Amino acid sequence: MASLKKHLGKYVDPRTDFGWKFYFGREENKILLIEFLNSLFEGEKVVKDLRYKTVEHDGDHEDMRRLVFDLLCISDDGKHFIVEMQQLFQEFFKDRAIYYTSRLINKQLTRGKKGSSYCLPEVYFIGSLEFRMDEKKSFEHRDTGHPYFYDVALCDKNTHEIFYDKLGYKMVSLPLFNKTPEELITVMDQWLYLLKHLSTMDKLPSFLDKRIFGLIFEIGEIGKLTEEDLMSYEASLKHK
Repeated sequence: MASLKKHLGKYVDPRTDFGWKFYFGREENKILLIEFLNSLFEGEKVVKDLRYKTVEHDGDHEDMRRLVFDLLCISDDGKHFIVEMQQLFQEFFKDRAIYYTSRLINKQLTRGKKGSSYCLPEVYFIGSLEFRMDEKKSFEHRDTGHPYFYDVALCDKNTHEIFYDKLGYKMVSLPLFNKTPEELITVMDQWLYLLKHLSTMDKLPSFLDKRIFGLIFEIGEIGKLTEEDLMSYEASLKHK
């Protein structure tokens, strides 16, 4: 068992199904998810608390089964909004992002609604991508400074004004994130660096904020996993 743990490295890889749920899908560690979401919203929203509505569920078909977090988020001004968060590997992910948010919106309407009673909550889709989105265009966008971050909203094609401000898609493409420690400027930069490199680290580096990331290094040690969790993690690595 000791040799197996040594072979796996020191920290659980968050870029696996097991790791994603291990760090972000547990009520006792929800502060990690709150901090990660706030880094992506960059002040647009400030999450103060959240509730897990569904930790994971299956798609309608075998090949659509993914790890999904349905979250009810409470902002700093007391308002509620919904976040669906996924780690994505599969094809047709744009179609599936639309499908999942459409299903989530549909669930908010009480059956039998009539007339104009269609006031909906805000819904956001958060995706951590393990592939390059629009690979052919990736180099054209490098001058934006965020070729790895997609902040998508429903807007007018001519004026570019937001048409509907209660639906958004925020996706990060980890393969396109290639910043060095010296280039990490924002908290989001630090999060993406950690997600990409945690499995190869042996301690918390000085360039990461200890207040935010210290808990990850504390709970993520593979040596602290139960035998059952260790077997699940190894299977998740093989699946990846």
